[in-house]
Amino acid sequence: MTAVLLRRRAARLAIYAALAVITVVMLYPFWSMGIASFRSLTQFQLGHGFSLSSWHELFRTLPVGRELANSALITLSAIAIILVASTTAGYALGTLRYRYSAVVFLLIASAMMVPMQSMIVPEYVNLARLGFINHYYGAILVYAALGAPFSTFLMTTYFRRMPEDVVEASLIDGLGYGKIFLRMMLPLALPAIFTVTVLQFIQIWDDLLVGLLFLQTPNLRPITVGLATIPSQHLLDVPVLMAGSLMSALPAIVVYLVFQRYLITGLTMGMSK
Repeated sequence: MTAVLLRRRAARLAIYAALAVITVVMLYPFWSMGIASFRSLTQFQLGHGFSLSSWHELFRTLPVGRELANSALITLSAIAIILVASTTAGYALGTLRYRYSAVVFLLIASAMMVPMQSMIVPEYVNLARLGFINHYYGAILVYAALGAPFSTFLMTTYFRRMPEDVVEASLIDGLGYGKIFLRMMLPLALPAIFTVTVLQFIQIWDDLLVGLLFLQTPNLRPITVGLATIPSQHLLDVPVLMAGSLMSALPAIVVYLVFQRYLITGLTMGMSK
């Protein structure tokens, strides 16, 4: 019995040690980024000292507040469209049984396998013909189209694991499918909704390619594009670049930390069936 307990404790300690190593490896870049951002270029080269000059230079060089607001507007608008599309489609595919629903679900799942880089040129040409380049709604529609297949897949698997008795009992009580969706299924699907929100927020907020192609006007640029187009005199100023990178990464980190519990719940429950 003692040998069994010792083996279990050793296995547990090994797991904790591995998790500690992984944590250090994952957090070290942010630690290094934060330290570098609070140094001037001379202090960074010398390896000691702290200063706020890099942050002052960042806000002097780039309209950080406006670019953060642009990123927030684009990200939240795209997520709203994705949630409306994925929850309604997931409810129809996961709860309502109709002809060819399996084929439709297969087509949606197959859309997840198409690389974004292979679609970006046709999307640019089509939106340019419609005059959607250098407008918020052009980038918002692209992000919504790219995020909808995975979100619909996740919501479908989540709705499928819900007991069918809930829908049947509601129908007997006189509720229609629309009211069942709004009053019962959506509240039950909150973990999956939070999961979609967090994953899409991180994906859209940190994206560079779509913003760089579809939002070329300076006053429309998100923060990632602003950092990519930083003036040439600061390209070798590592502390300024680290300050901008930290400013860009913080919102996604905060969203993940706040909704981490819901994210794990949504992923595990949605994929369990």
